[in-house]
Amino acid sequence: MKIIYKDGVVADAEAAQENEVLRHTAAHILAQAVKRLYPDAHFGYGPATEKGFYYDIDLGDKKLTDDDLPAIEAEMKKIVKENLAVKPFILPREEAIKLMQEREEKYKVEHIGDLEPDAVISFYQQGEYIDMCVGPHLTYTKALKAFSLTNVSGAYWKNDQSNKMLTRINGVAFRTQEELAEYEVQVKEAKARDHRKIGKEMRLFMTDDLIGKGLPMFLPRGYTVWQELENYIKEKERMLGYRHVLTPCVGTVDLYHTSGHWEHYRENMFPVMEVEGEQFVLRPMNCPHHMMIYANQMHSYRDLPIRIGEIAHDFRFEPSGTLKGIERGRHFCQNDAHLFVTPEQIKDEVSQVVDLIFDVYKDFGITNYRCVLSLRDPDDKVKYHQDDQMWEHAENALREVLTELGIEFTEEIGEAAFYGPKLDVNVHPAVGAEYTLSTCQLDFCLPAKFNLTYVDKDGTQKTPVVLHRAILGSLDRFIAYLIEETKGIFPLWLAPVQVKVLPVSEKSLDYSEKIYERIKNEHIRVELDDRNEKIGYKIREARQEDKVPYMIIIGAKEVESGTVSVRGRGTDETVNMTLDEFITKTKKEITDRA
Repeated sequence: MKIIYKDGVVADAEAAQENEVLRHTAAHILAQAVKRLYPDAHFGYGPATEKGFYYDIDLGDKKLTDDDLPAIEAEMKKIVKENLAVKPFILPREEAIKLMQEREEKYKVEHIGDLEPDAVISFYQQGEYIDMCVGPHLTYTKALKAFSLTNVSGAYWKNDQSNKMLTRINGVAFRTQEELAEYEVQVKEAKARDHRKIGKEMRLFMTDDLIGKGLPMFLPRGYTVWQELENYIKEKERMLGYRHVLTPCVGTVDLYHTSGHWEHYRENMFPVMEVEGEQFVLRPMNCPHHMMIYANQMHSYRDLPIRIGEIAHDFRFEPSGTLKGIERGRHFCQNDAHLFVTPEQIKDEVSQVVDLIFDVYKDFGITNYRCVLSLRDPDDKVKYHQDDQMWEHAENALREVLTELGIEFTEEIGEAAFYGPKLDVNVHPAVGAEYTLSTCQLDFCLPAKFNLTYVDKDGTQKTPVVLHRAILGSLDRFIAYLIEETKGIFPLWLAPVQVKVLPVSEKSLDYSEKIYERIKNEHIRVELDDRNEKIGYKIREARQEDKVPYMIIIGAKEVESGTVSVRGRGTDETVNMTLDEFITKTKKEITDRA
């Protein structure tokens, strides 16, 4: 659609196109403001993004922090108020290089060098500032009505770790102040739900740069949640015929050459370790190990399907700028499984995996999701295993199965695994963009690479098909998801501390200790708060920070009557009952996973 301007504002365009123009212009105004405040700045890339814009800038020895943003934003507002005309012009390659050299824009000169030799370079100028860009832009700076700078981060030039780390200034821009205000409300809500904040308050996990970036550690309470989820999903898998294994966190480089991960996934792996002449790497995924378990013995068609499951520790060298608590780290634990099946069993096994996914979602109240059939990009000769016939067969097979099962799905090109197509189930969290939680991948490639076979009914050797599937995804990310969905208010069965006993005073401490011991012996997770603090403070802390489902308040009346006063975290009402009644009620709620 052609973009038409009126009084400097985009008039006829879809909202997304309007925002693209606004945010492109905001990036240029940001760069102009930085250049005014820091004349020695050199500029890399400054694109529009889904919500806003950023600019990567070389500031030499100057280190910016978020505290510097108000001054830069104030300078941007001055530029907007100046109502500078944004004028486009084009130059041949050599003249473009000369212009950028004169302005000492070394990164722009390098960028021009990456373009085609006969490229004609377009520029936009507003006042004293000139930037290389394909546009389009607003025609006047005053047309930028609503923007805000959000934070400072780091980014390697050209996203290459061998290049210099630049300063990335991030911002958002919208068509109106109302849209900006709505976004800021969403940001506030996101901060309130941030699993890193809640996880710290509830003492669930921690990180420390001395251990290493992206290497979270689960504390006792957090590991309790982790174990409950592990027990939950393993119990479901065992009922479906899965057999669980334990495999090492390292493998030889030869293993990943065989699987093809070395060629397609090496940049996401940790560096090679050499020991006694052999090369090892921390494993980024578990399928090669599980392939070798299958290959450990002969199989008949009668043995299939074979379902191998593992809560497996994996390591991926994610860029530091993408790390986010336990949602995205360099170490995580996958709820992984590989199903070795005959071609005739594909439909039934995919159906069973899909049923398991939706059964789990029902247990956790997950209703906002969509199913995606992720396909390869046939033009990408690097990312995917090159076998057109295999890909056509695999994609058609998975498409037919999903269609026959009546599953609504969209198709997305370029999102497949390197070895095969997959069904991704993308959840829409309470805040933030959607992401994949569960997946089921169809693989004709790796079984052949590892020479896996089974003896078929006619006595011939056949190659099995493998389904790679993850239901909870990684336990780490699933916990992060639950924290942000519930704000840490876990259901009773999952809560790290299920009950807190709160004596009103020292006079009720002996009885409180007896209550505590009895509840603990019933295998209910209970803590006794015997600190010399006021009861109101204890209740607020148990409810707001620890988010404990049940508080048992013990005062003189309870001691005298031999009962307990129970208060739920969502109410100010206290109910008096016998301890036996409370234990029976609580254990049923835990067993039912209510």
